Amino acid sequence: MYIETKCLHAGYEAKNGEPCALPIVQSTTYKFDSCEHLAELFDKPTEFLYSRFANPTCDAVEKKIAALEGGAGCMLTSSGQAATLFSILNVCNAGDSFIASSSIYGGTVNLFAVTLKKLGIECIWVDVDASYEELSSAFKPNTKCVFGETLANPALSVFNFEVWAKAAHDRHVPLIIDNTFATPILCRPFEWGADIVVHSTTKYMDGHALQGGGAIVDSGNFDWTSAHKATGAFADFVEPDETYHGLNYVKDFGKAAYIVKARTQLMRDFGCYPAAHSAFLLNIGLETLHIRMPQYCKNALAVAEHFARSPKIAHVAYPGLEGDKYRGRAKKYLPAGASGVISVNIKGGRDAAIRFMSALKLATLEVHVADIRTCVLHPASTTHRQLTDEQLAAAGIDGGLVRFSCGLENINDIIADVDNALKAI
Repeated sequence: MYIETKCLHAGYEAKNGEPCALPIVQSTTYKFDSCEHLAELFDKPTEFLYSRFANPTCDAVEKKIAALEGGAGCMLTSSGQAATLFSILNVCNAGDSFIASSSIYGGTVNLFAVTLKKLGIECIWVDVDASYEELSSAFKPNTKCVFGETLANPALSVFNFEVWAKAAHDRHVPLIIDNTFATPILCRPFEWGADIVVHSTTKYMDGHALQGGGAIVDSGNFDWTSAHKATGAFADFVEPDETYHGLNYVKDFGKAAYIVKARTQLMRDFGCYPAAHSAFLLNIGLETLHIRMPQYCKNALAVAEHFARSPKIAHVAYPGLEGDKYRGRAKKYLPAGASGVISVNIKGGRDAAIRFMSALKLATLEVHVADIRTCVLHPASTTHRQLTDEQLAAAGIDGGLVRFSCGLENINDIIADVDNALKAI
């Protein structure tokens, strides 16, 4: 089945006399005919028990996203931040470390550098363009995973999958990728060596700013048993889980070991599961994802080219643009397009950037990105406000940078709005 068809049909198939549209199962609880049956499910959870960690509507959407990414399983979360957090906590314990690209989203930087540090987990920052040798030298004996973004937010660097995947796998740890900006329509990280994928489903997957959510997708490709034999790590994947009645994730669930462990341990204890109605809304967005993504890319390329011709623009970062630093990688990993997000450095710095954004009429100033409507944000003073000057520089952000997210409006209207705003600089 082609990915366009999966957007519409994967995850839910109506049987005779059933609704064609995915139903909303608005229930937190499920009836069982015997105490014995229910007790068995607490030993091995294979059916719906409680909507804190599983629900039929959510399950259908999870199956769809897993199919789109080509994974063995998926778990929805109540936010992209929760998905990112769980992806790390599922493999790292207090006293462990992990490696992350220094150009990732500011909220993720804060999560990794501050909150996880409080939990005793160290993040080792490495430049996104690091060589295999540089990456290798960053590993410690307690390093348990590697994390990066397909398209960094807002630097728009393109991840060097093969180098980072090789470095991770040579040391028997999984590679986790945030694929939010690309979506599986533009890039499927599992095909390039990633083991786990996370999404903020609030962005392109939804596309309409209707729900906040996230997703974790397990490729099923990482060999936890071999990694444990080689390094002694990941014992909680291959040994009985005494917090869940001796469940053995690799033995009992095979390729789905990672995602089942995340659900039975982390979602059980943290409860960051979305409501059925949120999953229903997300599914509506997913049904048009394959149509929307090419148009986002088309609009963004036209706007990026237009920005590049303006004497008031110092720099345009868009991997689809000829001459962009990451154009080569984009052709390889993102051949269908580089998403709808552009990073623009306005000449004159912060003050000029503020004047530009304030003069926009069509594009809205909001804390959002990757929507059907064009929107803008000033990262240095908002989403990345908590970062130090050094961290901002590492992420490729200065006071004049504007994150411009192209929507699906007519391209002539978007460009006219840009031109009018540029006059205010």
